[in-house]
Amino acid sequence: MGDAEVIPLGTRGRPGRGSGSARPSSAARNLAGPAARKKAAPRPTPAPAPADDAPEATEQQAPHAVPDPAAPRAESVAERRPSGGIPVGDWLEALSGAAREVFGDRWEPRLAELLAFLRRRVTGDFEVDEYGFDAEVTERFLLAAVRPIAQKWFRVEVRGAENIPTEGGALVVSNHSGTVPMDGLVTMVSIHDATGRNLRPLGADLVFNLPVIGELARKGGATLACNEDAQRMLCGGELVGVWPEGFKGIGKPYSDRYKLQRFGRGGFVSAAIRTGVPIIPCSVVGAEEIYPLVGNVPALARLLGIPYLPITPFFPLLGPLGLVPLPSKWLIEFGEPIRTDSYDEGAAEDPMLVFNVTDQVRETIQQTLYTLLMQRRSVFY
Repeated sequence: MGDAEVIPLGTRGRPGRGSGSARPSSAARNLAGPAARKKAAPRPTPAPAPADDAPEATEQQAPHAVPDPAAPRAESVAERRPSGGIPVGDWLEALSGAAREVFGDRWEPRLAELLAFLRRRVTGDFEVDEYGFDAEVTERFLLAAVRPIAQKWFRVEVRGAENIPTEGGALVVSNHSGTVPMDGLVTMVSIHDATGRNLRPLGADLVFNLPVIGELARKGGATLACNEDAQRMLCGGELVGVWPEGFKGIGKPYSDRYKLQRFGRGGFVSAAIRTGVPIIPCSVVGAEEIYPLVGNVPALARLLGIPYLPITPFFPLLGPLGLVPLPSKWLIEFGEPIRTDSYDEGAAEDPMLVFNVTDQVRETIQQTLYTLLMQRRSVFY
């Protein structure tokens, strides 16, 4: 070997790299990663100063300098590497794309409208009328929930919507059927979409005694079926809806479908004559088939305090699945208005006149039902 200089393998002649020193170099510490650096041994105390007679070290043989703890440390490769997970920007972009696919390009203004609606409900910045009608809840929640069922499931076809006055009071009189009074909700949606007006239904006492449903009925514009409330609404220019058959109409057996029951005592006619508003006959075909009523349990119904307990071909045999209505084809026709403003004052107190007008409205609806049944090709289309 002679005078050959021995250089440790892999050090390229630089002290401190692979030289067997107790303290690893800065490059070695960086390669170890942050976890290993935390477990590293404490820094050894600096070696004592060399004696005066020690030979002066050359530049290449100088010992490795100890780094200053206060000096900024260079960022390692491992620290520059991002941590695991998806960046926030990618999450936002993915959510925006999903919202655009589901709600369309106008999803941002729709979201802003929803947040504004929730803020108004929380702060109480909304209005209801004297009957409890909340127009915002009705249009944004109730009608919006029923509309897809009416348009996609029942495929409702509306005729004669031009017979409904665009303003002023009017009384819409309709047949009632379906075991569950869904025809009232569908009629409300159909009138609102065709004319932009809100139908104010007159409901029975049972509707307002039910939890949750009673409150929703009030907010949806319904009020108690009494002459006083009906007359006040009609005088106020509202479009009022009444179903004179009541529970006898929706609870009749399937064998009596589309046969109108008794129209009560004609109280709705008296209210219309007193206020001088027109009566709009409304005929609904299709509601009789959504829940075909084949049986009833009157004893249990009396125990539960309800007018009837229906038994259909699918309920209660199929459990909750039996509550899904059958997708029958619906036809709704609004007949020509029957005027009441030509009667003399006090005509509403004449029982024979009230009976004759009531019978006229009933016969008009019954004949229209027969005509629509002949025009409908099938129950389901």
